[in-house]
Amino acid sequence: MKLPLLEFLNKVKIKKYSQIVTLIILMVGVFISCNKNEIEKIRLVTAQEELPSESSTNVEILFSDSAQLTLRLIAPKLNRYETENPYMEFTEGLKLLFYNDLEEPESQIECNYAINYINKKIMEAKDDVVVINKAGEKLTTEHLIWDQGKQIITTDKFVSITTADETLTGKGLEAAEDFSTYKILHPSGEFLIDDEPQDTTDEDTE
Repeated sequence: MKLPLLEFLNKVKIKKYSQIVTLIILMVGVFISCNKNEIEKIRLVTAQEELPSESSTNVEILFSDSAQLTLRLIAPKLNRYETENPYMEFTEGLKLLFYNDLEEPESQIECNYAINYINKKIMEAKDDVVVINKAGEKLTTEHLIWDQGKQIITTDKFVSITTADETLTGKGLEAAEDFSTYKILHPSGEFLIDDEPQDTTDEDTE
């Protein structure tokens, strides 16, 4: 009687173990399936967040204060993103024209890429940034931040400023947004520009 009983108990144990293993496999399968569904949901949400809510080409936007023109924005392409921190991206660059009280152009900023954080009122210009003021002074750098609230432009990158008679270089800059006044934080060089032609001909000998 002992042997059949042991065999019976072993069969019962094996059956219980099989049920437990089957249950574990089912639970793992459900868990994996849920995770896959969650991952797909996350991917869909992320993809939706990465898509612009508005996309425009050949953009020209005029900004005014008290019905007076203050700024003109020109860009080949504009993408607007309505995220938690909404922003506008100019993947093909832009040109900004600043106007004075007489609605005359005072200065301009050009770059190959820019991103404007709407709520923060901060714009970053990158890649061949060029700023020119009314006096014809020209700033070149690779990265420039325009703080619209403080009405200043800044950078911590290398800068070069060309005036009528000299070229100034250095690292870091703080300036008025119209580039009427500026300061290089760490100057590194000053080169005079000689516009007078030099006479390289030999003197006539008798």
